[in-house]
Amino acid sequence: MKILILGATGFIGSVIAARLRRGGHIVTGLARNPYRARVKHPWIDWINADLAEMTDPSNWHAMLSHHQIVINCAGALQDGLSDDLIATQEKAMLALYAAAAQSAIELVVQISARTGGAGQDQPFLATKRNADKALAASDLNHIILRPALVLGRNAHGGTALLRALAAMPFVLPLIHAQSPVETVSVDDVATLVSAAVAGEFQSGTDIDLAASGAPTLGELVIVHRNWLGLPPARVVPIPTGLARPVTWAADIAGKLGWRSPLRSTAMAVMSEGVLSRRDGQHLPSQRLATAVETLNTHPSGVQDLWFARLYLLKPLMISGLALFWILSGIIPMLAPTGASRHLLPFMPDGSAMAFTLITCFLDIALGAFVLVRPFARSALFGMLAVTLGYLAGGTFLEPSLWLDPLGPFVKVLPSILLTFATLAVLEER
Repeated sequence: MKILILGATGFIGSVIAARLRRGGHIVTGLARNPYRARVKHPWIDWINADLAEMTDPSNWHAMLSHHQIVINCAGALQDGLSDDLIATQEKAMLALYAAAAQSAIELVVQISARTGGAGQDQPFLATKRNADKALAASDLNHIILRPALVLGRNAHGGTALLRALAAMPFVLPLIHAQSPVETVSVDDVATLVSAAVAGEFQSGTDIDLAASGAPTLGELVIVHRNWLGLPPARVVPIPTGLARPVTWAADIAGKLGWRSPLRSTAMAVMSEGVLSRRDGQHLPSQRLATAVETLNTHPSGVQDLWFARLYLLKPLMISGLALFWILSGIIPMLAPTGASRHLLPFMPDGSAMAFTLITCFLDIALGAFVLVRPFARSALFGMLAVTLGYLAGGTFLEPSLWLDPLGPFVKVLPSILLTFATLAVLEER
């Protein structure tokens, strides 16, 4: 079968794509950066496309004519610089369904979520729900799968946050520590999608996917801590009110293109927990792996511990660099005459002042741009280039600063290492 997967580069979509490929199917994926996707998954045929721009049926006709099945694994938690939920999760899907109805598409598999509960009015769930309703009301042969919190060998979003919280030193500070959280293995999700492709489910099937039992968030974090091989630590419940500054900061980061799992949508959903719908269809004959079984299938390595410990440090590293560079630009501007005095032996007063102000604005710009996800990598390389330029120029103009008791040159070296470390952990998936 020729299968088109939306979200094939994602945590769930990549596993489903690999499973279908092993089953002998021909898999095509959509990607906003197909060149990078092709390097990582060369066995998938990649199409350069952005769901946010595919909101008209005409955008889909040519693509669907070459496929028999469509699997939608695409999704985003919240609107931001990199995501438009109404466009990608609703308008694009309605356009897809309209185009599929005029094509030879045999099946549409929608990977959705439980769209009711405490967070049902959030755009993430509202757009998912609208797309689900439109698919159910269509004449398309379709299946909707609603996985609980998906766990697997890799981690992204909420599952990455679980590992980061589990790796906290001494104590485990948790919001909504008593909220129940059902889980499902990503391998089980892929198995059921494969079964759907094989025709094992009737059209219109709408299934909740969750393993038996619903541990609390605190218990689930402890399971992850044990998996990481860390010593026991006590769960410390944190009042919701104290978490609001973190959620507010995460929402701002989302506007700048960073997909933090601590945004308000996740907090709204977690206030009630992650549970199946009471009216949802289940698979009584299909036993799904529990969280412990899922993790034990893939024993952790030191790379998992590194990831868990660095995950929450990453935003601090980025914000720390941003603050450092912005302040390094602002402080000299408060006393530009004194800041430019090192240049006076080599150039006139006016030129020294102009050069000082230019470098100040450059520092501020680099500090600001590193906070914006699409520009972060370029800003980090810019920081390295400018820093090395400063050191080279300073060494030539006033080499004695290397021996200064306050170490203005020596102290720059750790900032270079921090910049390299931030570049190393910049990728999100």
